[in-house]
Amino acid sequence: MTTSSAASNSTATTVPAGTLSASHPLMDGRTADSALITAYRGGKPSRRPVWFMRQAGRSLPEYLKVREGVAMLDSCLRPELASEITLQPVRRHDVDAAIFFSDIVIPLKLAGVGVDIVPGVGPVLDKPVRTAADVAALPQLTWEALEPIREAVRLTVAELGKTPLIGFAGAPFTLAAYMVEGKPSRDHLGPRTMMHADTDTWTALANWAADASGMFLRAQLEAGASAGQLFDSWAGSLGLADYSKYVAPASARALDHVRHLGAPLVHFGTGTSELLVAMRDVGVDVMGVDYRLPLDEANRRLGGTVPLQGNIDPALLSAPWAVLEAHVRGVIAAGAGAPGHVLNLGHGVPPETDPTVLTRIVELIHSIPTE
Repeated sequence: MTTSSAASNSTATTVPAGTLSASHPLMDGRTADSALITAYRGGKPSRRPVWFMRQAGRSLPEYLKVREGVAMLDSCLRPELASEITLQPVRRHDVDAAIFFSDIVIPLKLAGVGVDIVPGVGPVLDKPVRTAADVAALPQLTWEALEPIREAVRLTVAELGKTPLIGFAGAPFTLAAYMVEGKPSRDHLGPRTMMHADTDTWTALANWAADASGMFLRAQLEAGASAGQLFDSWAGSLGLADYSKYVAPASARALDHVRHLGAPLVHFGTGTSELLVAMRDVGVDVMGVDYRLPLDEANRRLGGTVPLQGNIDPALLSAPWAVLEAHVRGVIAAGAGAPGHVLNLGHGVPPETDPTVLTRIVELIHSIPTE
């Protein structure tokens, strides 16, 4: 297979057509009027919605207990275990949404790419993907392989009731960056070089990653998730020109797998303050903002066009309560001018976080009336 044919060999052509079923939580009345979905759609919720990225994870003792002796990717692919972990922070914190417990490299794993999560390192591939031949040799993710994901989602939404589940996927650049480097990287020099030195191979790889992530997200949404979030953890290493030319088309392609479903779509990246408009323009309903940019400035840059999500600084979770409370209230004030606002962190929950602090933040946010 040539590079050009690899680029055009989209898994989108093999994904069965579908829409949200009548029994889906967004369609049967369970979550359509929830605080989260109302805010995502620019309405005025009955209470201020809040959830936390990485709320299901190492900050919770109950998570550490159920994960004992189970490798990370294995825990993601055991539907009952993935569902239990997803539900834990909803029970503990009374957050307004669950975020599906999984990992952005799960689509690689399910496609047959050799990858594992190495403790203390992160995702590590058996073999980096760096040439046209490497891309052409990538296996294609099948719809059938995603059944453990759909089953975990079905189990979860059956327990959540009126609380919405957020599905997620890694954005193509972040996924492809891991694939090129073969492991986490500080500067992502490999994929940034490939964009310019071998553009055809980069495009083929980005398209492969887009289709894998898009199918992963679609499986979650069709099985019962009420919203979807695309994480571009490493897009902050890019300048605007490179993002717009080499990355945005692939992110749009990933979202093309799910736009027709009608669920709200969120886009979030770290260190992406200069990319906000371009990230919105791939076609999303909500923009997540990291801790580096005040929400009122983010809203100004975006022209007041979309609801915002964020952006409590995770570094303040260990600060004295008076400092943290003032910060949370400041975030609420900064987000007041946006068409909608969902409280979240400006990145994920650090593993050393005291979970009682998160519960107290949720209580504070819910105590402040909506206006």
